[in-house]
Parts: sequence; C-alpha cells; structure tokens
Amino acid sequence: MAPNAASCDLSIIIVSWNVLPLLRDCLISIQRAAHADGTQPLDSQGPLALGPDNDRATLEVIVVDNGSTDGTPERLAEEFPWVRVIANRDNRGFTRANNQGFAQSTGRFVYFLNPDTQLQTGADGSSGLYTLYAAVRDNPGVAMAGPLLRYGDGSIQASRRCFPTPLTGFFESTWLARAWPDNPWARNFHYSDWPVEYRHPVDWVVGAAMLCRREALEQVSDSPAGQPRSAPFDEGFFMYSEETDLARRLSNAGWRTLFVPESVVTDFEGRSSDQAVAARHIHFNTSKVRYWRKWFGRGWSEALRTYLLAEYRFQIAEEQVKRFLGSQPALRAQRIAVYRDVLRSRLK
Repeated sequence: MAPNAASCDLSIIIVSWNVLPLLRDCLISIQRAAHADGTQPLDSQGPLALGPDNDRATLEVIVVDNGSTDGTPERLAEEFPWVRVIANRDNRGFTRANNQGFAQSTGRFVYFLNPDTQLQTGADGSSGLYTLYAAVRDNPGVAMAGPLLRYGDGSIQASRRCFPTPLTGFFESTWLARAWPDNPWARNFHYSDWPVEYRHPVDWVVGAAMLCRREALEQVSDSPAGQPRSAPFDEGFFMYSEETDLARRLSNAGWRTLFVPESVVTDFEGRSSDQAVAARHIHFNTSKVRYWRKWFGRGWSEALRTYLLAEYRFQIAEEQVKRFLGSQPALRAQRIAVYRDVLRSRLK
C-alpha cells in the first residue's frame, strides 16, 4: 500500500521533543476521547475507534520524535503499543516532522496535534475529538477545523485568526501591540468582535490542534514529480507561521476553515520551545518575516525585519538600564544574551 493510501478514517500526528510527561497525558486523553462511549476499556491494545456504534471511525496515532533525550521512543513502545513512533536522530523542526508523519499516515482525515495538549470530553460526556472529526467530514468544502483552546488554568486562548494584512505584523505580538492593545489590526486578526461560543468559518486556526481533510492537503502539497503528494507544510518555516501559510494556500485553492468550539482542547502551550528561549524568539520572528516576504513581497518583509530588530536593540538598552539600577541583574543578563542572539541571527 502506498504511504498515502487511505486505510483508516483519522490519523493523529504529534511532533514531540523532550516533553514525555506532557506527551503521556496527551495520549491518555486520546484514549479517553476515543473510548468516551465506553465500548472499549482504556487499556485496550486493539485499534482505536471513535464515535457511536452506528458511525464508528477507525484511527491511528503517529508520534514523530525529534531526537528527544528523555527516552520518549522507548517509553512509548512500552506504555502505548498502539502508537506508531517515528524516531528522528535530531530536531528536524515542526514542519518537516509533521510532513514526515503525514507521508506515513493513512487516514482520510489528519489531526495535527501538539504534545502539550489534552483532548476534553463534551459537557454531556461525548467525545470532543469525534465532534471535530465529524465537522470536517460532514462538510465537503471544509479542509480544516480547529477546536476551542483553553490554557491550563481554564481561560480561553485566542485560537481563531484572520489572515494578516501587511500592517498586522507591526501591531500584533510587538511593542506597538502592547502600547496600543486595542488597535484595529490586532482586533481584526483575533476576531475580537466575534462571539467564541458559536461555530463559524475563519481564515485559519492555531496549529496546536488542526484537523484536516487529506484530499485538500494533497491538493496544496509539494512533492517530487510522479511521487505521492506528501508535504502539506512549507519546510522553509522551521516552526511558527506554517499553519497560516497552509491555511492561506488552502483558501486560495477554494477550501474553507472552520472554528468548532463544541470541541475543547487544553493547551499547555510552548513547553517544547520553552527549552530554547533564544531559538523561540528567532524562529517566531524569522518565520514572521518569511511569511511577509512570501505573501506581501520583499519591501514589506524588509520593513518588518528592520522594525523587529530595532525592537530587540531597544529591549537590550532597557535591560541594561534596569541592570545598572540593580533590578534583578541575573535576569537582565539572561535577557540581554537572548536578545543579542536574535540580533546576530538578523532574523534571516
């Protein structure tokens, strides 16, 4: 069977890097979501199935491990024999590892899920995973859907987005955004005026949890001539902005994205990237600049890159003043080192 020939209904792909405790909790939540109707015990080692008896969907779980040093592949083999593990020797990044998992998956639908998430059941005890799956399956024009994301403390995470405009990059996740938090570019970007309780179309959803239609992903994928289409993510993005880029390509091909708040996922957000603070800053902003170059042109991307680097120079000066005044000198030194790493990267 070709790697992309569909043989199950839903593939769940998780890219992991040194977050074994969180990954274990994520996999346990998948078991619970799959068996929410009580048809199988949680310790079943047979194929996972999803949904009511008259509408059962088969599913597979693939973990792509990016060279973890915490024993992830070995522990998964012992504790979760129903999980297929792809063990990389090094950290290949979020996009490349997800493309690996996609190439080896067999589902007609594919759920890209972060390892620091947990799937929740509905208020009536139903499976939120099944709700999200059915939302895509039952709407032929929908290529992607995202659940309502909540932080670990239960508060709602802003996880639905409009496509950015050229000015959005200057007024979202920047100092200008903090100085003017209610600016129109950020409000539009976050659907701030739209109620969060209702299902509705959106431009894109945060990549922590995205359930997609394989047919649509293959339509916009890159692949060598004559080979199965197996790379939905643009690997030029190591991590960050890749889901925005994918959703934009899907939209340009005529597909829609849906926000499904009846399905809830708890997102403990960024635990893998927290292990490399400087790298997180660099990847986030480099990907942002790359997205601007790809979709808005070199002029806008260079203007954004120049502005972001200026922010880091100003932050270094601010931290130096605070250190001189005796405010948490160790913390100030650490931040200065991180910001200097960003400047050395030139966000390229």
